[in-house]
Amino acid sequence: MKLIAKTLYGLEKVLAEELSVLGASGIQIANRAVVFNGDMSLLYKVNYCARTALSVLYPVAEFRIRSKDDLYREGSHIKWDKYLSDDGTFSVSPVVNSKYFDHTGYAGLLLKDAVADFFRNKSGRRPSVNSDDPDVLINLHISNETVTVSLDSSVIPLFKRGYRTGQTVAPLNEVLAAGILLLSGWKASVSLTDPMCGSGTIPLEAALIAGKIPPGRYRKSFGFRKWKTFDEDLFRKIKQAADSDMTPSPVKIYASDISEDALKIARSNIENAGLTEFITLKQADFAELQAADDNGFIFLNPPYGQRIKTEEIDALYTMIGTRLKHVFAGSTAWIITSNRESAKNIGLKPKEKHTLYNGALECVLLKYELYQGSKKQRGNDIII
Repeated sequence: MKLIAKTLYGLEKVLAEELSVLGASGIQIANRAVVFNGDMSLLYKVNYCARTALSVLYPVAEFRIRSKDDLYREGSHIKWDKYLSDDGTFSVSPVVNSKYFDHTGYAGLLLKDAVADFFRNKSGRRPSVNSDDPDVLINLHISNETVTVSLDSSVIPLFKRGYRTGQTVAPLNEVLAAGILLLSGWKASVSLTDPMCGSGTIPLEAALIAGKIPPGRYRKSFGFRKWKTFDEDLFRKIKQAADSDMTPSPVKIYASDISEDALKIARSNIENAGLTEFITLKQADFAELQAADDNGFIFLNPPYGQRIKTEEIDALYTMIGTRLKHVFAGSTAWIITSNRESAKNIGLKPKEKHTLYNGALECVLLKYELYQGSKKQRGNDIII
């Protein structure tokens, strides 16, 4: 089958590598998505195991249109009874960029009518529309004249792991956190420190990676479980195989934050995930924090400045640079921020830059190699 895994901008290559390891073939990188080939077993496995997938789509029809009516006509020819019962529920999620439709909602309405009329003509009964908890979520994608109709096998986005009990203001998306970790090349053979951990997303995702814990392990629901074709035994085997690879984390992961309220949330999330023994959590100001060792990885998601004065945010980034240079020499630091101007105050020359999105905010992920030794030995890594 042709399948499509959606992801965040900038994580396409990371997801492609994940899919290859999971057994996908025919991998093609697209915009915020990866197209690949696989069977139903792989569809279950990607949902349960992929760390950087937002959802997995199963295309059931692709066609071209020359008018609005073409969408209804082609949509009513799809064999919907293969996937949905006439007493079931469904919903349509449209993404439309086409001259034939001024309003995305209208395209979705046409496909809803096509599904309903297919069943009405076949059995005299029709499934109900349920936008909150449908048995089948239909993804409608129209780009100019090309239409792809897919079943969303995830329904609830896969970044919603299921371990959160609470969150701080503007928490990091779990898929983004996992993507940053995988993009960095961090392996569970060196320590990891997050000194501004907020609700604990980066340490939690790191612990899942280190312990080879499937990110879907905490979820209670996947969309494909409601499909007519769902194979309970096959999914159980997929879960058992993935869970059998779990292992105690070989490294300690250090998380801290200056905010006591944030730490309460992080502690609750970590406890809920059953990862307390693998993550060392404490309240600390990064301006006073000491390095756990001299060759670890540091990940920072500092405030971007939306709710802080410019001079205060500049001072914060200056402090980050000072601490990295003088306390964390020998380590590798990764910082994500949407505030490129304030990031210049870090005073280090990044070895790598990656454009990512944290929600609607365009961010830059910066890598700093914090060499030990003199300025001459470090070369051009410090901007004076």
